[in-house]
Amino acid sequence: MPVNRNALIRYRTIDNCLRNKYRKWTLEDLIEACSEALYEYEGIDKGVSRRSVQMDLQLMRSDKLGYNAPIVVIDKKYYAYEDPEYSITNIPLTDQDLGKLTEVAEILRQFKGFTHFNELNGMVQRLEDRIHTAKTKQAPIIDLEKNDNLRGLEYLDAIYQAIIKKKALTITYQSFKAREANTFTFHPYFIKEFRNRWFVIGVKKQSQPVQNLALDRIWALEESAEPYLVNTSFNLEEYYRNVIGVTVNPNEGPEQVELFVNANTAPYVLTKPIHHSQTLLEKTGNGIIIGLKVQLNFELEKEILGFGECVKVLRPERFKRRIQDRLSNAVESYEKELRLHDLENSLKKVQRRGFAILENIYTHKEVSRLLSIINKAAEDRTRFRRTDDLFAIRNLLKELPSLKRILFNSNLSKLVKEGFGKDYFLTKAIYFDKPPRSNWYVTWHQDIPINVNGKIETEGFNAWTNKQDLVSVRPPMEYLKDAFTLRIHLDDTDEKNGALKVIPKTHFEVLTDEAIGMLRDNSEHKCCRVPKGGVHLLKPLTLHASSKTENDRHRRVIHLEFNNKELPGELDWLEREFIFN
Repeated sequence: MPVNRNALIRYRTIDNCLRNKYRKWTLEDLIEACSEALYEYEGIDKGVSRRSVQMDLQLMRSDKLGYNAPIVVIDKKYYAYEDPEYSITNIPLTDQDLGKLTEVAEILRQFKGFTHFNELNGMVQRLEDRIHTAKTKQAPIIDLEKNDNLRGLEYLDAIYQAIIKKKALTITYQSFKAREANTFTFHPYFIKEFRNRWFVIGVKKQSQPVQNLALDRIWALEESAEPYLVNTSFNLEEYYRNVIGVTVNPNEGPEQVELFVNANTAPYVLTKPIHHSQTLLEKTGNGIIIGLKVQLNFELEKEILGFGECVKVLRPERFKRRIQDRLSNAVESYEKELRLHDLENSLKKVQRRGFAILENIYTHKEVSRLLSIINKAAEDRTRFRRTDDLFAIRNLLKELPSLKRILFNSNLSKLVKEGFGKDYFLTKAIYFDKPPRSNWYVTWHQDIPINVNGKIETEGFNAWTNKQDLVSVRPPMEYLKDAFTLRIHLDDTDEKNGALKVIPKTHFEVLTDEAIGMLRDNSEHKCCRVPKGGVHLLKPLTLHASSKTENDRHRRVIHLEFNNKELPGELDWLEREFIFN
């Protein structure tokens, strides 16, 4: 039965509607959708009759077109597919279809030998494989790389049509770095695919440079009423000539990149060049040296890192350092891993001695990111309180909320969740910097007072004088025995730059001043040396002190306190913050 083009457009439109599981479709909705599709594709503005859509639904249900579509009516009003996975695009090919496709494959095969049709080689083989699979009902012989879960492919046809018809688009887009999506007018020129991701290349405004937008970051797209900015100078081939991937800096030219490739990997790189500019510069006893003329971009880095230890950057020097840093960070991310065995041993030490040191909590990169956020805030001096030579930020995570994601990395989250318990919450967060040659120090003491909100006239809670104008109380022992203190060190710390000294096994009770003096004079002191990125874990009642700094190094620390006790009456923790909501 012959089918005209308008009918095919209606069938496809109805199919797209019924495949949309997030909306209910009445007959009027389907009529409106078909009318809009015919206007968009054929310029027909008279709409579609009710009878035409009813006949379309009847034909799609039947086997006249081979569809046998399982269309049902719900609540005598809404049309839907009974099988949510059904689509007319998934129906088997008929013998007539296979015959036509075979003829097309034969025609295309004749062009395979011509230079201008080199790109048809893979296309013909894929088409022949599809025909063979349909005819024999066997599994495909050719398996193509694909990503069935890739977002944004539904916009491909709309973008393609906009380029053909020279129409501007209104796009709602959110890059991976953006906090929220924004909507703008975009004038598309080309569509590009790279490593199974699709991009549209175009401009926002006449005066702005060419941009590429990843289709999987598009949230909405529709035709814009703005006049289309015709491409008069942009050349796709020239634009991407000197890059790998899609990231282009129009203000930078290509650079000479030299790579050493070891003997095992050399055959793969020679038979599948990294870039069309690749040249063989030298053969060595254990590999080859190749040259590339490319821009230094993100995709080039990924390509080289993908070879691991098999490829080494020789030049340029700054690019070599960049790859070296990334590989070092990757290795450190494996080395800095808190293992449950180490955590269990550390917690046993804390329960027995009152303290423990965990070295592998933060990588150097994570420490740098923490300090970067803090140092940026340091430029605003009003955020800091100064006491002698000590700089501090109290209520740290409320002052700098962006710290939380980095601070509670997988290691620290595991430490709190697996070590303390999921019911623990943060009760204090302070950053302080003890500068070089600081005269500031802390005498021997236990961390007894807690900062609170509410009335302090609560039974068992004694008021406490606090020079920072905070409301503090001295709680009963039960609120101290389950608490934990974490001191995250952002510098290597030892006795020369004011590391804490502790007296083991002093965390079982609240000590009198006399007892503290006696222990100070007669007990062995333990100096807690903590490497950069390490954590000093201790119980609040562990007797400790810090000394004066004797060298030219900082001691920058993030001090966190955790508890799992609800305070009685009208009291509440001043900085109460749940980590695992």
